[in-house]
Amino acid sequence: MARNKEYDENEVLRKAMELFWKQGYEKTSMQDLVTHMGIHRRSLYDTFGDKHALFMKALERYGEIIETRIETQIKPLVSVKQAIRSLFEMAIHQNEQQPIGCLTVNTAVELSLHDEEAAEKVVESFSKTERLLYKLLKRGQKSGEISDHHDAERLSQFIHNSLVGLRVLAKTTDDKQKLESIIDMTLSVLD
Repeated sequence: MARNKEYDENEVLRKAMELFWKQGYEKTSMQDLVTHMGIHRRSLYDTFGDKHALFMKALERYGEIIETRIETQIKPLVSVKQAIRSLFEMAIHQNEQQPIGCLTVNTAVELSLHDEEAAEKVVESFSKTERLLYKLLKRGQKSGEISDHHDAERLSQFIHNSLVGLRVLAKTTDDKQKLESIIDMTLSVLD
């Protein structure tokens, strides 16, 4: 007879995501995961598979969380410039309970060169962000809010690159004024 799970699968996945986010993939051991998630090793393997499979599920969950934040905080904004600024501000004004930085960017830096599956997830996430920026830029150009002297596709790539760089920099400094200044300079190309 199968036993009922004695834990909330979503909650333990959230805990795994946070631990990977804080420590990185390589530094996180199975014992770290078992301890942090509060479940037995066998339950972890039975529910999520090995460490890599768990990491991929955690990375997917992270993407879902970010997508929800974008849907609720960014897309409803009428001003395209404010929507893009808010996307940048999400990168530097995080909840104090969350690890610093971005799990997707951390994964890009740590794993992309030697983990094909992780690299695919990163590319997928980065492409989504570029598409979002492209749609916002096209909308802003159509409305006249954003200058059309730049190609929207190339501009979305430039802005996304700046956003990724800001996410990395946010891990190394707590100088919010410096980070805000970088946002201002990056977004000045929209004028």
